[in-house]
Amino acid sequence: MDIFKKLDTSKTDLGKFQASVHGYMTFPKLEGEIGPVMKFNGKDVITWSVNNYLGLGNTPEVRKVDADAAAKYGMAYPMGARMMTGNTKYHEDLEQKLADFVSKESGYLLNYGYQGMVSIIDSLVDRNDVIVYDSDSHACILDGARLHMGKRFVFKHNDMESLDKQLAHATKYLKNNANDKGGILVITEGVFGMEGDLGNLKAITDFKDKYEFRIFIDDAHGIGTMGKTGAGTGEHFGVQDKIDIYFGTFAKAFAGIGGFVASNKSIIDYLRYTMRSQIFAKSLPMPMVMGAFQRLKMLKDEPQHKNKLWDIVNSLQKGLRDEGFNLGVTESPVTPVFFDGNAEMVIEITKDLRENYGIFCSAVVYPVIPKGKIMLRLIPTASHTQEHVDKTIAAFSEIKVKLAEGKYA
Repeated sequence: MDIFKKLDTSKTDLGKFQASVHGYMTFPKLEGEIGPVMKFNGKDVITWSVNNYLGLGNTPEVRKVDADAAAKYGMAYPMGARMMTGNTKYHEDLEQKLADFVSKESGYLLNYGYQGMVSIIDSLVDRNDVIVYDSDSHACILDGARLHMGKRFVFKHNDMESLDKQLAHATKYLKNNANDKGGILVITEGVFGMEGDLGNLKAITDFKDKYEFRIFIDDAHGIGTMGKTGAGTGEHFGVQDKIDIYFGTFAKAFAGIGGFVASNKSIIDYLRYTMRSQIFAKSLPMPMVMGAFQRLKMLKDEPQHKNKLWDIVNSLQKGLRDEGFNLGVTESPVTPVFFDGNAEMVIEITKDLRENYGIFCSAVVYPVIPKGKIMLRLIPTASHTQEHVDKTIAAFSEIKVKLAEGKYA
């Protein structure tokens, strides 16, 4: 069969709705400066869909550093992959500062978080090793696990009884099949970005007393938002020292591009020479590196940004709960609002919010969440105001009434 003919007749779960939602529900165009109010279809909308947690994306300090670095170095420098010609002292200084920030011995910069995560997993394990991962893990973790040529086990989301069972299976499998050549890598997230709950890191790390394994944490939504200093979910739970490999991204609280991995120096040295996504891809451009320095400095020296974020988070989540909305089990800034409904209904609800109430948020349906449920996902930031919160809660309250009356059916 011709591959193109097959693809023309095949549709993914999202692709089935492509004709009716492209450019509006999917691939929408938000315009204007990054902030709590942007333009969509020519109208001002309160924007709850941008992961600019600390509001740094459009601050004068950040924009100046970004612009000055672009003017001084351009976007091409350094040219080439880190191993060959793309290394600088600034890259090395930044990754050490990031490692120090998350209390690890050494760190390594990643030109993109997603491909970095896939490549880290690929580098850490071989066919003799076993991966044990949370069922709700991000797509980059799933893709990394799928590339693994050895055995993998999945445990039910945040279910420690299930994890215990899978660790027992993994341990038994290694004993019977690997001839002491394999180990176990447990992978989970600090903050689960869709529903906002936290990985049960304390309980997971406690299993080290029972089983032999290493733990790898994806803290994309946790760094900058969780913990006393913003060093992440491990700091929040007081188990940062028990996390063996820590991953953070610049795409969320840092409002940039790229990411980093941090661990023991020997492990980072190993990854430096084995991560194919970094060895065979261009180095992180200098403006991104210099910009990350400034963002890290502001995160460390200006706690008011994280404090303001949590003021908005607490106000928004309390207000929605007081109005009877179901926010699930979120313990982070990620704010999901659950309703009963289907994909067609969520399209109508989203249009109503955007066109008639000036509220822009993301909509989520099956297969991300169970059939018969819809979710509107809000991302509070430090740049939102109480007025934005109040207007949004009022709009959601009216939407709730309309939904009960069947106006979106």
